[in-house]
Amino acid sequence: MDEAVARLQREITERSPLLNESGSLVQTGWARQPLLDCNMESAHTIGFRPLQRFRAKRWDYYGVTSPGGYFSITLADLGYAGMAFVYFVDFADASYHEESVTVPLARGVTLARNSDLGDCSYSSKRVDVSFGVVEGGRHIRVRWDGFGDVPLHADLRFALPADHESTVIVTPIPGKRFYYNRKINAMPVEGTLRIGDKVTSMSPESSLGNLDWGRGVWEYDSFWVWASASGFLGDGRRVGLNMGHGFGDTSAATENTLLLDGRIHKLEDVAIDYAASDFMRPWRMRSERVDLEFTPFVERVAETKLVVIQSEVHQMFGRYTGSVLADDGETVQIDGVVGWAEEHRARW
Repeated sequence: MDEAVARLQREITERSPLLNESGSLVQTGWARQPLLDCNMESAHTIGFRPLQRFRAKRWDYYGVTSPGGYFSITLADLGYAGMAFVYFVDFADASYHEESVTVPLARGVTLARNSDLGDCSYSSKRVDVSFGVVEGGRHIRVRWDGFGDVPLHADLRFALPADHESTVIVTPIPGKRFYYNRKINAMPVEGTLRIGDKVTSMSPESSLGNLDWGRGVWEYDSFWVWASASGFLGDGRRVGLNMGHGFGDTSAATENTLLLDGRIHKLEDVAIDYAASDFMRPWRMRSERVDLEFTPFVERVAETKLVVIQSEVHQMFGRYTGSVLADDGETVQIDGVVGWAEEHRARW
């Protein structure tokens, strides 16, 4: 990495609170591990402090890429409302099904303060969801009655050794707003997913998990592009990709990374080119170190239309092909690794 790029990639290596007493970020940049305490109670972006909680956004988004499909479950507290949603993308027939529950004022949605300790949960007559931090990883359990016409059950363990690195970013947004995010790719997964009578067994040799853990205070009108993948190289090594842009001040760090067998290789700005008029056309990701083409095979569209919360997501699942230059000079060849790329517009 040359000196110009290095100056734009400030690595956080010291522990501290996320926010100081006035609500300003203590540090900005990126880290390999979650070193900052997410003291959201210190956020101060509006004058009347009792209403601050309605501007805070928190979520845990887990996913598993297996040979046959992609399974995902999310718990979110968006201030005005909470959400739980689950979906499965079937790679064989390029289809997907999704179910969601909206919870007024997020009552009953429990989300942990930090990404490395504590449990998350939501329970109702129809749904039970729990995300547990356990020794050596995560334990995900889901009961969802009425996933279409059938029940869904998942019991999955994500392996996460202490030395497995992740993409952690602290991004300032104007007006003392901010985004604190941890993305973990390529966690080996073991367990079962049952949808009706169909049971999918996950094994570490073929199934890899990811986590998108987000906490922040955003502008009401927000936009972002996110691209990610967790898979295997031809030689068997686990690989993860994370790229994105669209919000905040990224002068201290982008969220662009290559993960290779548990180690992060930090990337500079990556141009993500796509056709918003036709998301199914191939996408291109390019920089001095990245030359990738992403070819979608299914488009997932998710819309939320509540009184004060609206969002529209076009999440494309497809295959990445091309190359990425690692920190040590190795040209890592990506050949058909399944992942996704999405455009998200929100008013929240």
